[in-house]
Amino acid sequence: MYMSYPGLILASQSPRRQAILSLKLLPFETVSIDTPERFDETLSIEENVKRIALEKAEAAAAALPAEKRKKIILTADTIVVKNGKILGKPAGYNEAFEMLQNLQDSSHLVYTGFALLCGQTIHLECVSTTVEFEPMTGEEIKRYLDTVKPFDKAGAYGIQDPLMACHIRRISGCYYNVVGLPLARVCKALKPFLS
Repeated sequence: MYMSYPGLILASQSPRRQAILSLKLLPFETVSIDTPERFDETLSIEENVKRIALEKAEAAAAALPAEKRKKIILTADTIVVKNGKILGKPAGYNEAFEMLQNLQDSSHLVYTGFALLCGQTIHLECVSTTVEFEPMTGEEIKRYLDTVKPFDKAGAYGIQDPLMACHIRRISGCYYNVVGLPLARVCKALKPFLS
């Protein structure tokens, strides 16, 4: 264990982010926060996901009891972008179907902004990964939606889902970033907090 490890809090209830972070083999706890994820049209995509992640971290810090405020808070925000259009979490089945149709036989970008906050020390970063799908038929899209129900996921899909994994032609960049947390970059960014 790190000599000066203050403790780590993942401010997210995402089981995917929790599973990814557990690969670090570093003890952490989770808290649930609810913040608006508003997109500012005057900022770039990278600036937006970093800003949203920071807002989540600040909200988590404000909600923590005093004895936990010296711990490191980790938050993240992930979006899918196709031809400059942001594909967030679908409102329902029909929108999810349209999103997946739009992503077929082409590439898109997945951006994750993450924030580390410990006292007055802040680290913000954005990581992007290119994902390319093999074409899915309408029936394959329906089967995926009916089976997995990915309505809580940006772009209406999870790359880790078995049915979706069959339709990923290639990725360029960090796989875990597409799942929701760019683990290698997070681990690198954590090092100064742990020294």
